[in-house]
Amino acid sequence: MNLSALNLKLVIGITYFAILSIGLYFLFSLVDIKDLMSYEFIRINKDVILKYKSENFLFLAAVFFIFSIVWVLFLGFASPLLIFGGFVFGKWWGILITLTATTLGAALLYLLVGFFFRDFIIQKLAPKFSKLKELFNKNDLYYFTGYRFIGGGGTPYAIQNILPVLFDMPLKKYIIATFIGSAPSMFVTVALGDGIESIIDKNENLSIFKVINSPEIYLPLGGFFIVLIIALFIKKLYFKDNI
Repeated sequence: MNLSALNLKLVIGITYFAILSIGLYFLFSLVDIKDLMSYEFIRINKDVILKYKSENFLFLAAVFFIFSIVWVLFLGFASPLLIFGGFVFGKWWGILITLTATTLGAALLYLLVGFFFRDFIIQKLAPKFSKLKELFNKNDLYYFTGYRFIGGGGTPYAIQNILPVLFDMPLKKYIIATFIGSAPSMFVTVALGDGIESIIDKNENLSIFKVINSPEIYLPLGGFFIVLIIALFIKKLYFKDNI
């Protein structure tokens, strides 16, 4: 591909993302997303949210699903979605909806960046992640699943989503690795969101003490530490000199 074609693709990509970003900015400016995802908002509006969910489950799930895809695509992190999804839909429906949506959002970002900005990404990231690229080239599905499991070893979630551009990972493998690798840590976070309801039912403010003394919370926290220990072991075993 010649230089003029590459420049045209880059310009089209930047224009496309700029238009979408402006549209989302005006959309999100109508409401304070941070407040909508906050514990205080959930506590005050708990009965309204759960009543609406019981009467309009499929519609609410579809809206949240699409919203989650867009959130990951443009904001690049998922924690607020997982907490909110766990509270509204419970840990089982919550993990199914949020994990599927965040996986698709990440895959969509991977496709768009790979198409419009591939050469730019390679130029900027290849020198920093050269050792990781060599590792992934051995078995991209196996190692990228592990990489997702350890949360990228501290690499921002948005960078994790586009990193496979460096080694042209097939989309099918990308989706499988992201879904499986992200599932354990995301489930723990969704379970924490599900446990918030027990604190709200007691009409209590959120605090470390309340969290520690609530089995609906400290059991998922225990799961988190187990996942963390396994992740540290995997990082030391496979990614010690690569991240």
